[in-house]
Amino acid sequence: MFLLVENDRKTVVEKCNETIKWLDANQLAEKEEYEDKQKELEKICNPIITKLYGAAGAPPGAAGPGGFPGAGGPPGGAAAGAGGAAGPTIEEVD
Repeated sequence: MFLLVENDRKTVVEKCNETIKWLDANQLAEKEEYEDKQKELEKICNPIITKLYGAAGAPPGAAGPGGFPGAGGPPGGAAAGAGGAAGPTIEEVD
């Protein structure tokens, strides 16, 4: 089990480093290019994160949108940002 986890960790770290390098070199890329890179990263990382989260004994369906644990918002179904406290935003420039 440890070797499998170590291999998964190595895969995620390598893909994240590759993506960071791409981001550094492509700061003026189009929105679609960023979205493609995000999907590429998620394609590698989501199954690993889901597997590790499941191995930790999480209940089925506990992962939030995108497969990331805790990404589903706060308990009780309140939407993120409800109550006026919005998080950071990214402004698009045409």
